[in-house]
Amino acid sequence: MLRVRFAPSPTGYLHIGGARTALFNWLYARRHGGTFVLRIEDTDTERSSWDMVSGIVDGLRWLGLDWDEGPDVGGPHAPYFQSQRVDKARLLAQQLVDEGRGYYCYCSMELLQQKRQAAEAAGGGWIYDRTCCSLSAEDVAAREASGVPRAVRFKVPAGQTSFNDLVHGPIAFDNANIEDFVVLRSDRQPTYHLSVVADDMEMEITHVVRGDDHISNTPKQVLLYDAFAARTPQFAHVPLILGPDKKRLSKRHGATSVMEYHRLGYLPEAMVNFLALLGWSPGDDRELFTRDELISAFTLEGISGGNAVFNPDKLDWFNQQHILRLLVEDLAARARPVLEQAGLWSGDLAGARTEWFHKVLELVRPRVKKLDQFAEELRPFLQQSVDYDQAAVSKHIAKPEIRSAFAALPGTLTAVVPFSSLELESALRSLAESHGVKAAALIHATRVAVTGRAVSPGLFEVLELMGAERVGARVREAINFLPQ
Repeated sequence: MLRVRFAPSPTGYLHIGGARTALFNWLYARRHGGTFVLRIEDTDTERSSWDMVSGIVDGLRWLGLDWDEGPDVGGPHAPYFQSQRVDKARLLAQQLVDEGRGYYCYCSMELLQQKRQAAEAAGGGWIYDRTCCSLSAEDVAAREASGVPRAVRFKVPAGQTSFNDLVHGPIAFDNANIEDFVVLRSDRQPTYHLSVVADDMEMEITHVVRGDDHISNTPKQVLLYDAFAARTPQFAHVPLILGPDKKRLSKRHGATSVMEYHRLGYLPEAMVNFLALLGWSPGDDRELFTRDELISAFTLEGISGGNAVFNPDKLDWFNQQHILRLLVEDLAARARPVLEQAGLWSGDLAGARTEWFHKVLELVRPRVKKLDQFAEELRPFLQQSVDYDQAAVSKHIAKPEIRSAFAALPGTLTAVVPFSSLELESALRSLAESHGVKAAALIHATRVAVTGRAVSPGLFEVLELMGAERVGARVREAINFLPQ
């Protein structure tokens, strides 16, 4: 059975690149009925924290990427925290030594640094020179007896290490360029290469889908799989995500934490849709996908070998499209926290005024790109008083030429029966004509009077939903802005 894993390091919150990697793994597992494993690689104890673990888990849950095995779920290969699995890796390191595939290295960090600096000063690069690989059994025994700190290095064989990348195709490395890398540090902590191989072997991972920045790590891990006579998983390295300036995505490009996008008013389904198309294509021109449609369409073959560019404007477009797709009941539930935070929510919007509230939502939603914008779009409908944009008042109401028509507006509007958009438009245009003013001028003035701003959804639909009483009161209040 296909088994994939997402194995983040909790040294930072779930960022866009990590979320995209998790999504690709999740889609691949769901497409093929496989298992998606979440494993926390927290061996960097100095930089790891539980807050970061929570941030990763919260981000995945917000995106709807559930895991079949992992923290809070358990599974047959628990524990799913790498820091709790170090004993297994230590045994494997010793196995390498016992089988002659690894050896103890007693070189101090200071000595290694000196050799590296000397090589660089001479104008060349440096890889470990196997000083400790040539120690005699007596030398090793003496150092062991005296308790000299030592690491364990993997003894890289001669030849070439190759693998078939499911995105990039065949990749080969000359082993002469791979130094005898450390698998167990002198403090008895396994390195990344040994830990990840040990865990992937035990968890029976069949496919490793991760970022391009791991390609250089892969030959070392393939060598370890071979040394342990274990099945090597298939690798698929996905392109990196770049900012609009074509540099690697970072904080300078704006919010990179997934939960920050949640706070900014993005829908999880929009973010999933957007992330899926960062480096992957369904093979046609489709852009808008539901979660199930993505699962049905996703293939590793659709992943591009080139880097993807994060376009904030495109994300906004996806978000707007998914807002337009929501059922109004769902939209109301998503908008409620925004309105509560803005002090605009009242219980009757989910009770006696539910039908009216849904109509207002339908009216304003084409103007909204992010959920947090609902507060400002709905404010004129939900707030008793009007916050007037003085520039709009000066431009549209304080015009001597509309004075007489605007003064007659309250009586005209309250006489409209039924108080519908069609009847209101007819009445307002007739009023403008009778006073010799342009209908557009009176329409703009009326919009400012009832909403406080120069821009809104269709005025007559706004008037109908606000109702005769509120419209009349607001226009009468706005008459005070007319020049005397």
